[in-house]
Amino acid sequence: MAFGSALWLGFLTSISPCPLATNVAAMSFISRGIGSPRRVLLTGLVYTAGRSLAYMILGILMVGSLLTATGVSLILQVRLNQILGPALIVAGVLLLDWIRFPSRGGGISAGLQDRAERWGIWGGGLLGVVFALSLCPTSAALFFGSLIPLALKSGSRVMLPLVYGIGTALPVFAFAIALAIGANAVGRMFNVLSRFEVWARRITGAVFIGVGGYYCLAYIFEVFV
Repeated sequence: MAFGSALWLGFLTSISPCPLATNVAAMSFISRGIGSPRRVLLTGLVYTAGRSLAYMILGILMVGSLLTATGVSLILQVRLNQILGPALIVAGVLLLDWIRFPSRGGGISAGLQDRAERWGIWGGGLLGVVFALSLCPTSAALFFGSLIPLALKSGSRVMLPLVYGIGTALPVFAFAIALAIGANAVGRMFNVLSRFEVWARRITGAVFIGVGGYYCLAYIFEVFV
């Protein structure tokens, strides 16, 4: 369940409006190799690896430091469920767009674009790392407010962030596969994804608020004791 939750959180991050803009920019970069299906697939795979590596390193640093710091570790052992409730509610509110923040553009800067092009297929990995670290409110809430507490509860500083990173790159890798198959497949994939994103975000946001509310009542206000 932890692995499935991490993958779902990553996928949900990838189709949220702000992170999706960076993924669209990555798709634009990958589509430059449309003449070679093999190049398209490899670039998509390297992009996925870049994003996964970035989130894995973040997870190692954050979870590792929190678990090894004696004072913080003791606090988390006692208070983690109390922290998790409000964190889930905040993530749910952001997913439901009840609070909106101005989002940055997802375009590729000229310098980054030139460097990625010079690196060829490996440029996809560069974009994956850079875009993973370009956190916006929604992705930050899902990563720091949902994935990191899940990793702390599971004691997983490597695998869960890695699986989350794979989830964040799934639409781009699916795009690369569809592009290798044909342009019609790309159009169908975007239509399905745009419809799915709205309901997936709303349902997950509602679940987060419900579970977060339960955690607050149970572990902060001790209603169920």
